Amino acid sequence: MAEEIQNKAPEAAAPSAAAASPSSGPRSSGPRTGGPGGRGKFFRRKKVCKFCTEKIDSIPYRDVRLLQGFIAERGKIVPRRLTGVCTTHQRRLTRAIKQARNIALLPFASGF
Repeated sequence: MAEEIQNKAPEAAAPSAAAASPSSGPRSSGPRTGGPGGRGKFFRRKKVCKFCTEKIDSIPYRDVRLLQGFIAERGKIVPRRLTGVCTTHQRRLTRAIKQARNIALLPFASGF
C-alpha cells in the first residue's frame, strides 16, 4: 500500500509543475516588471504642454504646420495622453483642427 501512495504522489505533482512554468502567465518576470536585479524600473518623464510653455493663448486654425503635428497619419486627432497637451489647450486645438478641416486646409481622413 505504501508503494501505491508513492506512485500516486509524483503523478499529482506533475500537473502543478507544468502549470507553474515561467511562460504560462502574467507573473513571469520580464525586463520591465522589476525582475531579478532590480533593473526594469521604467521612468517616464511627465509630458509638458507645448502651448503653456510657449505661452500661446489662441491656437490659429490657419497655421496648418502647427496643427499637422497633432494629427495622425489617418487624419485622426491625437489624444492628449500621447501629446502631453493640457486639457484647455486640447479643447482649443480640437476646435482649430475642425475649423481647418471645414475650410479644406486639413483633410478629414487620409491614407485610404
